[in-house]
Amino acid sequence: MRIVSLLPSATEIISALGLDDQLVGVTHECDYPASVQRLPRVTRTLIPTDASSGTIDELVRERLQSTGALYTLDLPALTRLAPDLMVTQALCEVCAVAEEEVQAAACMLPGRPRVVNLEPTTLAEVFDAIRQVAQAAGVTAEGEQVVARLAARVAAVTARVAARLRTPRVALLEWLDPPFCGGHWNPELVRLAGGVEVLGREGERSRQVAWDEVRAAAPDVVVVSCCGYGVERTLQDLPLIPPGLRAPVSVVNGSHYFSRPGPRLVDSLEILAHILHPDLQPLLPGLPAPLAYSRLAAG
Repeated sequence: MRIVSLLPSATEIISALGLDDQLVGVTHECDYPASVQRLPRVTRTLIPTDASSGTIDELVRERLQSTGALYTLDLPALTRLAPDLMVTQALCEVCAVAEEEVQAAACMLPGRPRVVNLEPTTLAEVFDAIRQVAQAAGVTAEGEQVVARLAARVAAVTARVAARLRTPRVALLEWLDPPFCGGHWNPELVRLAGGVEVLGREGERSRQVAWDEVRAAAPDVVVVSCCGYGVERTLQDLPLIPPGLRAPVSVVNGSHYFSRPGPRLVDSLEILAHILHPDLQPLLPGLPAPLAYSRLAAG
């Protein structure tokens, strides 16, 4: 089978299922595992990635109100690759090629490839998405094995943090200009890690918040995981956090973790549990240490 992935999390799912040798094309954002970086790219962004966070937010809003297009497909490249299976999503219009464009492209491609559309909003639905891809690729048993291993790691985290003496209030922010709280699976990860999310709601979309709302929520911990940004890029935006928000701030890679609904959401859970309860959840080998800033915004 020849598989094309149209979002980074799908690429990671396909790899986790042991289908690397069947993956023939990926998006311009796919960077994990490292082996996929040699594959042909079948998408490009219409938003300048070197713009400021505020400008990116403005451009995204403008495009969603007009054309709705943030990414576009390279149809000639897709035609050359002749995929049997294309994996995409319709969950977030900001994160991938529009579903309508994918379906239209599939109709024009030789052999009419099957399109699998993933829309997980919770951790359980992410596990179901892994099963969905596995079934479409004919590796159902491998999908169950991957899910079982991930579920065991989740259970190990919840067992460790069950011994906690406190449940910290957490504000997980996935953008800083303007500020957005985390949504979908991220409030669930906070709960599983032994915290309580004070802004986002499990299974619901992320939403723009005011800094006054963040302060009023009185978080004990602020976790900054800017969607699509690595740690270095996120650091450029930390001065946007206003004076008065005195909770310790931990910065994590929002490109690789928390924003990708795939296997590494469990890595995200393990990182988050380490932030909230380092005495109970050690930083496991291979996971990046979060950058901690105590009283970063103290005035």
